Amino acid sequence: MDTSRLNIQLASGHHKGQAIITIQVPRNAEAMRALKGISQARWSQTLRCWYVPNTAIHFQEVLDCMQPLGYVDYRGLKIEKEVAVTAAANREQGKETAEVKTAIEVFGRYMRSSRYSESTVKTYTEALRVFLMYFSGRTISSITNQDLIDFNNDYILKKSLSQAYQNQIINGVKLYFNKVQKTHLQPQLIVRPRRERTLPNVLSKQEIKMLLAAHTNLKHRAMLSLIYACGLRCGELLSLKPEYVDSRRNILIIKQGKGKKDRIAPLSAKTIALLREYYSAYRPEKYLFEGQFMGQAYDQRSLQQVLKQALTKAGIQKPVTLHWLRHSYATHLLEAGTNLRYIQEILGHSSPKTTQIYTHVSTEGLQHVQSPFDTL
Repeated sequence: MDTSRLNIQLASGHHKGQAIITIQVPRNAEAMRALKGISQARWSQTLRCWYVPNTAIHFQEVLDCMQPLGYVDYRGLKIEKEVAVTAAANREQGKETAEVKTAIEVFGRYMRSSRYSESTVKTYTEALRVFLMYFSGRTISSITNQDLIDFNNDYILKKSLSQAYQNQIINGVKLYFNKVQKTHLQPQLIVRPRRERTLPNVLSKQEIKMLLAAHTNLKHRAMLSLIYACGLRCGELLSLKPEYVDSRRNILIIKQGKGKKDRIAPLSAKTIALLREYYSAYRPEKYLFEGQFMGQAYDQRSLQQVLKQALTKAGIQKPVTLHWLRHSYATHLLEAGTNLRYIQEILGHSSPKTTQIYTHVSTEGLQHVQSPFDTL
C-alpha cells in the first residue's frame, strides 16, 4: 500500500473524563509503527480509534509522526487557539537548531533539579521553545529586550492568544533568562495582561447532598465525600495515605499539596466514620484510595468518571468538575461564619486575596438584602 496517499483524520473528543485528540488512520504496518512511536498514544476499544491528550505538545508530536504518511486533516479538531498556532508556527519555522534544543534540555534539567512539578516543566519548556523558535536563525545571546516587546506585540497580541498563554510565555522566558542564561534580558518589560476576574463555580448544599448520595459504591462515595469534606484538590486526594488520617486529633494531613506545602484539614466525626467503614471494606495497602491494582493510586481520569456518573444519577445538569466540590466547601464554610483566615489555612492558599474570592459567591448576606422594587 502506498502510505503517501493515507488520509489521516484528527478530531477532538472526550474519553474517561479527559479531553483528547482522536486519530483515525487506515490500518497498515507503517501507520502502526508511527502510532506506537507517539508518546501516550492509546487505543480505545470504546471509540474504536487511537487517541492522545489534547495538548499542544501531543498535537505537534502527532503531526510530526503522521505527516510523512500522507495528508493529516485536523479541520474537525476543536482545540485552544494557541495549540494550533504553536504547532503551525513550529512547522513554519522549521526544526529546532542545536542551540535551541540544548537550551530547552538545560532549562528542563534546571527546573527538575529545582523540584518544579512535571506539568510546570512541560509548560515552561514549551513556552521557551515557542519563544526561541520565533527567532530561529539567530543566536540566543543576540536576543534583546526590544525583541521581547516585539514578540509580545507581533506574535501573542497579533494572534489574539489568551491571557493565560501570554502569562505562561512570560513566566517561562523570565525563569530561563534570569536563572539559566543569566543575561541582561528583562522579561518584566512585557506588560502582563490584567487578570480576568472570574468567580468560582459553587453548588448548593442540597445539590452536594444529592451528588454524594448518588453512588452506592462505598469507595466512590468516600472519595467524592472527602474532597468536599476537606476542600481537597483532586491530586491531593489521590496522594493520600491511610496514615495521613489522624482520627485521634480529628485532622487530615495533606502532604506536599500545590506549591509543595503541607497542611492539615479538620475531620468531622461523620467523615471519620465513613472512612473507617471504607477502610474496613477495602483495606488499602499504600494509598488511601487505590485502583484496580493494590499499591497503586486511583487513576485521576477514573475519578472524573466517578463524578460524571454521580451527576447523571443525581440529575444535575451543570458542567460540574471535581474542583467545584472544593469551591463549594470553601463557600459553605464562609456562609457558616468561619473566619477567612481559617479557610485560607485549610485550603492552603498563600495569599488571603485568593481566599477572598469566595466572599463574592457567598449568598448568605445577599439573601437578607431587600430590593427597592419590593417596597414600591
